[in-house]
Amino acid sequence: MAFQNHTGWRRLTNAARYSWAGLKAVWRHEEAFRQESALCAVLAPLALWLGDGAVERVLLIGSLLLIVIVELLNSSIEAAIDRIGPERHELSGRAKDIASAAVFMTLLNAAVIWLLLFLT
Repeated sequence: MAFQNHTGWRRLTNAARYSWAGLKAVWRHEEAFRQESALCAVLAPLALWLGDGAVERVLLIGSLLLIVIVELLNSSIEAAIDRIGPERHELSGRAKDIASAAVFMTLLNAAVIWLLLFLT
């Protein structure tokens, strides 16, 4: 990569540009990311309203952001595996399944946090 020799603000600017390109790509190509982002857009304001204090709000919103972060990682794993080739391979399938399981676990984590905070 050409920007590896850059330091300071130049490196930061390039990193931000690449990150923005990644967000645009995942928004364009991954429906699950769009769905989870919509879920966050609806639930984050609700978390601010319903959370009783800063710690509860951080837990509620943090659990939502974790879903989106893990979905970004899942999408990148899937894209890298799909880049290798279209044929089915046991290890490729396993990697995709494990990445999907990570997303499922973050969804479960968020559900548990929300339920525990509002049912206790």
